[in-house]
Amino acid sequence: MNDDLRDLYQEFILDHGRHPRNKHALEHGNRAAEGYNPLCGDRLTLQLEVRDGVVVDAAFQGSGCAISTAAASTMTEAVKGKTVDEVHKLFHDFHAMVTGAAPVDEEAMGSLAVFGGVSEFPMRVKCATLAWHTLQNALEDTHTTATTE
Repeated sequence: MNDDLRDLYQEFILDHGRHPRNKHALEHGNRAAEGYNPLCGDRLTLQLEVRDGVVVDAAFQGSGCAISTAAASTMTEAVKGKTVDEVHKLFHDFHAMVTGAAPVDEEAMGSLAVFGGVSEFPMRVKCATLAWHTLQNALEDTHTTATTE
């Protein structure tokens, strides 16, 4: 990762970690899931409002490290207005990017591309993906806790 991208990554993570977007209870949510990362204690509850196969709204509550909070914040922004199928594809693309299995595609990933730097820190991948695994459980309505273990 070049220095400019590393600086952007740090600034972006800190901003979303300190001032998370969509961190509140969702009044009209019809899907929900819990997530837990036992490695660093991150916990979150994700709520979605899904109507006619589209994620109309998304919000989360909980506590965690800056990366976990920033990932939940940006994820809730990114999935709004997308179909469930588009969200599943975004999950797979995001996961491949943060694990280093796929290169960072800034055009396709938009603001999520900043998380491409997480692949350089394997211990932080679980922090970055917790909200996304929780999202999968909420979409599938499994009523199980998503975990990074």
